[in-house]
Amino acid sequence: MKKRNITISLLTAFVFLFPVSLVAETEADAEAEAFIPDNINDAPDTDAEIPGQVQAAQDKIVLDRIAAIVNEEVITQKELDNAVSTATRNLMQQGIEPPDQDSMQTQVLETLVIKSIQLQHAKEIGMSVSDSELDETIHRIADENKLSIQEFYSVLEQDGISFNKFRQEIRDEIIMARLKERQISSQVNVTEGEVDNFLRTQETSAVGNDEYLLAHILVSVTEHMDDRQIHEKSQRAELALKKLQEGADFAHVAAEFSDAPDAMSGGILDWRPITQMGPTFAQLLSPLETGEITPVVQSPNGFHIFKLLDRREQENRNVIIDQTHTRHILIKVNELTSESDAREQIAELKERIDSGANFAELARLHSEDGSASSGGDLGWLSPGNTVPPFEKAMNALLPGQISDPVKTQFGWHLIQVIERRTQDVSSEHERETARQAIRSRKAEVVVQEMLRQLRDQAYVEYRAEDI
Repeated sequence: MKKRNITISLLTAFVFLFPVSLVAETEADAEAEAFIPDNINDAPDTDAEIPGQVQAAQDKIVLDRIAAIVNEEVITQKELDNAVSTATRNLMQQGIEPPDQDSMQTQVLETLVIKSIQLQHAKEIGMSVSDSELDETIHRIADENKLSIQEFYSVLEQDGISFNKFRQEIRDEIIMARLKERQISSQVNVTEGEVDNFLRTQETSAVGNDEYLLAHILVSVTEHMDDRQIHEKSQRAELALKKLQEGADFAHVAAEFSDAPDAMSGGILDWRPITQMGPTFAQLLSPLETGEITPVVQSPNGFHIFKLLDRREQENRNVIIDQTHTRHILIKVNELTSESDAREQIAELKERIDSGANFAELARLHSEDGSASSGGDLGWLSPGNTVPPFEKAMNALLPGQISDPVKTQFGWHLIQVIERRTQDVSSEHERETARQAIRSRKAEVVVQEMLRQLRDQAYVEYRAEDI
């Protein structure tokens, strides 16, 4: 099979901020690691009689220094070395010259520390990912790369990636993304008044309504830092700026200096409207020409440097979509109703409807969805409003038709299309775009604050030399 890179995309609200790192291992490392306990304190008694291979692994533990202690867990030098190797390889694949080894170790170790803190906190609050959820995500990653699951395994093997390690990395990324989304959901609310104000500001703003493609460097600060420490951070940001002014590549400097999650991918942010950046940053960025770099600018979470990579006019086009007026009956699968029982119940309801029973009346009596009281009526649905299996089945129906039983993650459905229409949703689309921009801006602040608080509350002791 031709070797190819794997594109990983997790179906989570904020996963784009937290790229997945795949740790490559040699066969020897993977074999030895099978005998190494997760925590050094759990190592078997070295005086006991154990097979030579296990003893060799035990010796490896003794030789593997501790790079950092994070609360009650450790990051070993081997973990750090593997992560540095992976980060270096990823930078080189992107055409970015990696910084010196000391800088790489410092940056990558802090990334591992922040990851460990998040995972420990998620565990404390009972957050986890089931094997079935993990399998579903991995199958979706394979599908998005147009690979069967067997071909996917083969590509991982060709890239020297342990599949068990890959599964753990994906599990960790899902947990961290859910942790952030949990914080966002509990703290971020966007009111209709905020949307109105956002749209008025777009119409009257002197900075315009363009979209910007930016790269950035963040030298972060925490609330527990004293004036001396904050000054040191400021000087670090100024040193990064000096290197840029002397002609250093922005992506290289980001990898060396930035504390942002995207530091190892050039610090590049997605396209975003200038109004999403907030008033201070909008005023700073709007005069820039493509390729220009800002001075160091301070915010509550640290010191920033931005580079304008490109800009474009934000399209204000009419949005015309097809909508479907739909109703359904849902039988859920849960601890009281097995998969086969739910499938049998929904099939019996289909037979009754085919024999002349009223769909809406059966929905009121039997559907386990909030729409039951209205006869299963879901109203007018736009593309993307429902999960893919439901939408696919719905789109295959003519008005008046009723589907065969349809399975989704919610259970088993019967779907009836009542009518279809073409609708101009430009106004609704504009408001939803504004709502997402406001939410995104608030969410970034909330996530950064959560990470800062977790970092401040954690006990971290660095053991690696020169770190």
